[in-house]
Amino acid sequence: MSEEVPVSGELKSMITTSSVPQKQEEPMNKLLAALTLGLTITVIALSVSVARLSNESETTVVTADAVTAGAPSTVKGWAGVNPCTGTKVDLPNIACTILEIDGDEMTAFVNTSAFALGTAEQSGVNVTKGYQGLYETALEPILEDYFEVGMCPVNVHWHLGAEHYSLGEYDENGSGPHSDHDHRKLAGNVRQGYQCHLYDKTDKTFTTEYDWKHCVNTHVGETYEVHWPHSGMGACGTVNQFQTPFYDGVFCNGVDPTKIGVQGQVFTIVNDERYYYPDLMRGMIKDGDYGLDMATYTGSTTGTSRDNEVCSQYAGITWKVDRKCHLISASSFDKMCADMMTQRDDMSDDLYPHGARELVDDILAADNHATRRGLRA
Repeated sequence: MSEEVPVSGELKSMITTSSVPQKQEEPMNKLLAALTLGLTITVIALSVSVARLSNESETTVVTADAVTAGAPSTVKGWAGVNPCTGTKVDLPNIACTILEIDGDEMTAFVNTSAFALGTAEQSGVNVTKGYQGLYETALEPILEDYFEVGMCPVNVHWHLGAEHYSLGEYDENGSGPHSDHDHRKLAGNVRQGYQCHLYDKTDKTFTTEYDWKHCVNTHVGETYEVHWPHSGMGACGTVNQFQTPFYDGVFCNGVDPTKIGVQGQVFTIVNDERYYYPDLMRGMIKDGDYGLDMATYTGSTTGTSRDNEVCSQYAGITWKVDRKCHLISASSFDKMCADMMTQRDDMSDDLYPHGARELVDDILAADNHATRRGLRA
């Protein structure tokens, strides 16, 4: 037996403890239906307004993953004629030295007359602070930042291991997932250069492979030396600025050996977003100790078609090389590769690591190394 709940006289006229009479139920249902219809119309109107506002001014926050995952490797850049195609100046490799008998000794000297650009110095070399090569050159490297003298980056590519040598940073005592002091050939007969000292096989950031979308045959834990060729004769500030091969970018508008240079920076790749850098395609990182301790000298182009017997004729160009090894996220590299594939020129031949030239002998290394502007190393 239920106890009657005390209610006001007004409420008693609307409800009872049993059921609502049919006479009172019909107006209440009509009221609820009208309210429901009104709310539905309001929601629809608000949805349409929000959609219109979103279309007029949409703001998107792009993450590293979104950038690399959202751009397929087949994406191409701005269509049109590429005026830099085929502008490479053809300078075949030549013999580095000639042996002559000087008394009872065999003396090696550089065949300077054969170098088309007027010098013999080669790259990559020892960039340890205080080092000077034995090749006496009359040239001076560009001491200013490249942009200060009207030069721009025209390409980016990287080598498996370091082609340069920096004692205690990237040298014969470095390590990685494929350490080998003999620099055994990896990844389809590609010669490996020096490795950094940062690799830690007990740390998952060095051993957990990244899900690469754009870069080819590039791996977490490995050391890579990245090169950014610069030129004052490139198509700077246009859609044709970046080119593969880089020679097309360097010589796009003519030949001026005094306005050719390269930036070099050595990285160990980690699977760690704390080391993400969003614009690696356009030049070396200059922040904190990144790009702080630099070696500047004149040298040549590199690559495994040259060694200490076969030299490059593309010589007398400035090199600016970071002496320190740095960490960089795999996503930074993959973003760089995605950016490369959006250029007008087809840069697919630079989406993988190139082989490393063997370290240049002292006799072929220039004696003009500078540490910072106006000072010798």
